[in-house]
Amino acid sequence: MTRQVLKWISLFAALALAGLVVSNAAMLGLNYASLETANKTAPKPAIEAASVEDWSGRKAALRQAFEEHVYGPWPDGLAVARVSRRLVDADYAGGRGRLEEIVIRVGRGDGARRFHLGLAVPEGEGPFPVIIGQTFAPNCYVFASPGLTASDGDPCESTQVPFIFRYIFGEYIARAPVRSFFERGFAYASFHASQFVPDARGRAAPVLDGLRPEGGEAPRGTLSAWAYGYSAVIDALARENWLDEKRIAVFGHSRHGKAALVAAAQDKRIQAVISHQSGFGGAALSRSRTGETVARITSNYPHWFDPAYGRSGLGPDALPVDQHQLLALIAPRALFLGNARRDVWSDPNSTYRAAEAASPVWELFGAGGLEQNGMADWQPDARLAYWLRSGGHGTDQRDIDAILEFLDAHFAGRQAVACRELETASMDDENC
Repeated sequence: MTRQVLKWISLFAALALAGLVVSNAAMLGLNYASLETANKTAPKPAIEAASVEDWSGRKAALRQAFEEHVYGPWPDGLAVARVSRRLVDADYAGGRGRLEEIVIRVGRGDGARRFHLGLAVPEGEGPFPVIIGQTFAPNCYVFASPGLTASDGDPCESTQVPFIFRYIFGEYIARAPVRSFFERGFAYASFHASQFVPDARGRAAPVLDGLRPEGGEAPRGTLSAWAYGYSAVIDALARENWLDEKRIAVFGHSRHGKAALVAAAQDKRIQAVISHQSGFGGAALSRSRTGETVARITSNYPHWFDPAYGRSGLGPDALPVDQHQLLALIAPRALFLGNARRDVWSDPNSTYRAAEAASPVWELFGAGGLEQNGMADWQPDARLAYWLRSGGHGTDQRDIDAILEFLDAHFAGRQAVACRELETASMDDENC
């Protein structure tokens, strides 16, 4: 009886939350983002690099600037350990592959954190490319498997994502299209970011402080820590026989799209990035006056960032960096920027202009960069690709189809994004 009452309370809460979101038309985006970019202010500061060598010499200082002014320290050197591993389902997805669960520990001592990684690997010998995602939901919902562990450590009680959330935010806001990934030959790994570091301003700070690498600084924002979670997963999966380590992609939506960008800017093992509707603090320009704005995001989610971001009293124009430079740190690797026309809160227009401003760095490497003529000209073969669909904030089948089209273009052959395939002969491990 008690369990049934709790279920009804949960359903009521979900409906109430959905009603609140619907009532905030600005957040849902009931108007359209402008497709006009030529009449907008150019992103600044301008990216200046005359050669690959010149750009390579600037990257360390640029990363440091993002740590100091936006995300806080990158906790490089945190200990990562694989605590346990178990087979959940040998005939997962109708026999198309297997589902495993791995417990990963990050850090040492009392401050160490653990999270559960769901891992779905297609049948066959491989090696397979892998997509690493982080989500808003526990793995129970992501993989639709009751055999996994909930974020509180108990067995999964439910695998059904409430209809109202799927209706508003798309079929794949919480569930992964694992069968589609399997059909294209991709393995998929995912973890609930809030199990690693809570997405709550009051509870995040002491957890972040405990993630202090030996001789280094602890992260001061959850985005930096969540981004490190991607790297921890790569560490935990390293040297697996099924894994093609030259074809590792990270995938995140909204706040997790921000974390995916930060991870790729810091971790050169990531060869493709799917940053979907990442908005402010992600791919949208901090200096933009449309959409959510830095003032709003740092007011609502101060725990995501370093305290310096947007709260110096000087405003975003005083920042020494902007997000087009973060995108450029990912060059010449493959970068997908997902957007939706009604998702004005995430500012699709300034995201496109950020991509335009970053594109010359891809061109330095002979990698092409942004090759489309305008926001609606989808070019999945481009190393820097901008995707725009109708609709609002969320993830639906159209997004998944575009993402897989993009990954197929860049991961079609083994080591498809290996540095040697680019025209520039002077590339080294630092740039690849």
